[in-house]
Formats: sequence, C-alpha cells, structure tokens
Amino acid sequence: MNLIIGLGNPGKKYESTRHNIGFDVINELARRGDADRVQLKFDSELTECQINSQKVLLAKPLTYMNLSGKAIRQIVDFYKLNISDLLVICDDLNLDTGRLRLRGKGSSGGQKGLQNTIDQLGGRSDFARLRIGIGRPDGKLSVTDYVLKKFSQREQEDIQHAIQVAADAAEHWMQGDLVGTMNKFNSPTETKRTTKKSTDEESS
Repeated sequence: MNLIIGLGNPGKKYESTRHNIGFDVINELARRGDADRVQLKFDSELTECQINSQKVLLAKPLTYMNLSGKAIRQIVDFYKLNISDLLVICDDLNLDTGRLRLRGKGSSGGQKGLQNTIDQLGGRSDFARLRIGIGRPDGKLSVTDYVLKKFSQREQEDIQHAIQVAADAAEHWMQGDLVGTMNKFNSPTETKRTTKKSTDEESS
C-alpha cells in the first residue's frame, strides 16, 4: 500500500497559503478517491481510500510543517511500509510558481518539513518527493511571511492547475513507474498555462 503525505500547517488560518499546497493536493486526491472517513491518529488527518482500484493512505500531518517527520514516522512504522511506498508533497521556493519537480531521492533543499522527515526516517532520503513551485518573495516580504500568505488572485488560475496536475502525478506514481512519472510531469509543458499567461501579460 502506498502512503502519500502532503506537508502543511493545521488550522483555518493557514488554509490555501503557499506553505499548505501539499495539503491542497491531498484534498484533491481524497476527492478523487471518494474518501469519506478521516481519522485523527498518528498526529495526522489520515484517510484510506482507493484511487484507480489501488488502496492508498492519504495523510496531512498536524504537527506543523517543521515537525512533519514525527507524524510520517509513526504511520510508516505502524503500517510497516517500505520507504519506496512513500511520496511526500510539499512547496518549493526555488521553483517558479506552479512548476512541478518529482525526485526519487535527494536532499531537503532547505524545506524544513522535508528535512524533518529525513531526520525522523533515520537520515534516509531515498523516498519520492513531489515539489510544487511557489516562487520567491520580491524583497518586500520575508520568506517566513511569504510562505504563510495566500496566493494572489493573479496566481489562482495557475496554482489550481498545478494542484490538479500534481494529483495526476501522484496517481501516475502509484502505478510504480517513478522514472516514467518524472519524465512526464517534470516537463515544462505541464505548466504551459503559467508560461502562456506570462507571455500574454508581457505583450499587453
């Protein structure tokens, strides 16, 4: 069974913020899987459903972003999952807004929730992670303030598209073809909506 975790912060004040885009993708996957029962356990909102006839666990840690690994470790241990069964979805400041990047292993890249996950898994970083670009602040905001703000109205169309494509990527990954999923969803053509919009704005 696969475990897909979206990183974010619990509570209404953080809903739809840049840091919570991992939660947004989990919500979309739960909708696709007709998940109707959410359990509060392992410091998470946890639901089990079927997507394309495959059983999957969907989790949103309630530990706040920087301690996400604590919740993930509990779920992995309880269900005796292999690290290859794990996909973590999170935001990324180093990618343009709406860009996706799937990797099968690697460093945290400074993402604190991802780093805590690596730490809690005994230093293992050989699990899949799907990063969704949120861009960087323009200098008027600190990084901390920026990631806790909601997306602007101008960004909404692009980010909603990215959430849908990220959910598609997670479904594709569930088929067991990591390399094929990377080849398909790491392509800039998957974010052509963002590129087209930027071009239109420049020419207007």
